[in-house]
Amino acid sequence: MNIESLREYCLSKPGAEETLPFGPDNLVYKVKGKIFLITGLDNDPLQFNVKCDPDKAIELREEFSCVLPGYHMNKKHWNTIIIDGSVRAKQLKEWIDDSYDLVIGKKKK
Repeated sequence: MNIESLREYCLSKPGAEETLPFGPDNLVYKVKGKIFLITGLDNDPLQFNVKCDPDKAIELREEFSCVLPGYHMNKKHWNTIIIDGSVRAKQLKEWIDDSYDLVIGKKKK
């Protein structure tokens, strides 16, 4: 996944909007006025922050080396995902979906 495919995927979510509230180097994706993903344009490798259930956030950090506590975010509710090739794009999209669903209040079955 690269910045273009990340951007395209985020904007494909219903009601999603791209904003730049933290300056021109940080893309912020919101739905219903709430953030579900933040990424910096200058990160190498590419990385992004997503919202996560607190218990699941800890599990993911223990299981995947590319998942870290949310950089500059509430570490209980946010993870930073480093796109280093260690997980497939499908998994990255699932984490984005989970963040989006948490923000819109959709319950998992």
